[in-house]
Amino acid sequence: MSRRGTAEEKTTKSDPIYRNRLVNMLVNRILKHGKKSLSYQIIYRAMKKIQQKTETNPLSVLRQAIRGVTPDIAVKARSVGGSTQQVPIEIGSTQGKALAIRCFELVDAAKGSGDAIRKKEETHRMAEANRA
Repeated sequence: MSRRGTAEEKTTKSDPIYRNRLVNMLVNRILKHGKKSLSYQIIYRAMKKIQQKTETNPLSVLRQAIRGVTPDIAVKARSVGGSTQQVPIEIGSTQGKALAIRCFELVDAAKGSGDAIRKKEETHRMAEANRA
């Protein structure tokens, strides 16, 4: 049993315009060299373009894209008896969102097509194959 205390879960803050945590997670993902204002500009410009293309609320498009790309199961390499095996592990909601945010094809993911959707299905297939 570990003597260390458990790590506290950090709650992400919401962004100033949309008041949404998901947008702030996306901003933090894009962040480079500590220039957060620049990443906010990039995200808000992208949101405007999404609104112009789809003529719907960009937040709903973002949520739909993240929901479509978020994986439920991932495979993790485990060493059993000297050989490594791929063991399927369930993913929590926050880690799933973090994995989904790494995909950059938001509009394609919202429509249900693209490489991110294919990768999610491939991961699920691999987890099903290694379930035994």
